[in-house]
Amino acid sequence: MTGTRRHRAAGPLFVAPFLTLFLLLFLAPLGYAAYLSLFQNRLIGGTVFVGLDNYTQALGDPQLLHGVGRVALFFVIQVPVMLLLALLFALALDSGLLRLARVIRLGIFVPYAVPSVVAALMWGYLYGPDFGPFAQLSRKLDLPAPHFLSDGWMLGSLANIVTWEFVGYNMIILYAALRTIPQELYEAAAVDGAGAWRIAWSVKLPALRPALLLTLLFSVIGSFQLFNEPNLLMKIAPDVITSSYTANLYAYSLAFTGQQVNYAATVSFLLGLVIVIASYGVLLTANRGSRDSRSSRDSRRRTA
Repeated sequence: MTGTRRHRAAGPLFVAPFLTLFLLLFLAPLGYAAYLSLFQNRLIGGTVFVGLDNYTQALGDPQLLHGVGRVALFFVIQVPVMLLLALLFALALDSGLLRLARVIRLGIFVPYAVPSVVAALMWGYLYGPDFGPFAQLSRKLDLPAPHFLSDGWMLGSLANIVTWEFVGYNMIILYAALRTIPQELYEAAAVDGAGAWRIAWSVKLPALRPALLLTLLFSVIGSFQLFNEPNLLMKIAPDVITSSYTANLYAYSLAFTGQQVNYAATVSFLLGLVIVIASYGVLLTANRGSRDSRSSRDSRRRTA
């Protein structure tokens, strides 16, 4: 009986360090930010409680709305390309047909090990209209230099940087999920006469659904928190990337440039709400698709 009590007491003790850090580094700052969002700092009267006035102002703020819309467009363009490349690389590595598979896997993953600040600086140099290698090569060939940092190209240029950074990370998640698929499934499919493409479509892809959902959720969170890349490219393209180019950059600019800490806390909370809604929408859509496919399989079995 004493041993059972000791085992029961050990669990909370092991969890206590995490809960303490979670409380101090996440919940406490979150609560303080929520508190700040309910106030305004005015020239006359100082800090005044305004309730939800900041949220009403933010919901009608065109800069915030344009930033959220721009990030949503970025998500629609960039994430499918990134996840498709990660899926193709993972399937190719798992096929066993590639030579030097370990070297290729490491080469695809290495960009993720590069800090995003360094990656943005590197690609900013490559994109440069005056000193970048693409511009220099174009001038040598008497061709117009590509305007990677122009208003029409900027979102695609940012998407290229983020894709270069995170394809390897998502590939590792998908590749690890592929390695957990029982070998018996492949053998059974081969006995039924399935080829490599059929196995990939009918065995591997259905088994990868949870991993794909996980990478998609990570991509939702990362896309709406886009900050480092536009913040650094803003130095070399200030006419294109403004302080409100993304919602996260807008909140940062409000807090540390405009000294509007209360309004910045409000924008941050609304951005977090958008991320929660988008993530829930992805989960709801994925679960509904899974139920529909499961019910269709069951109906086919009953018909057969």
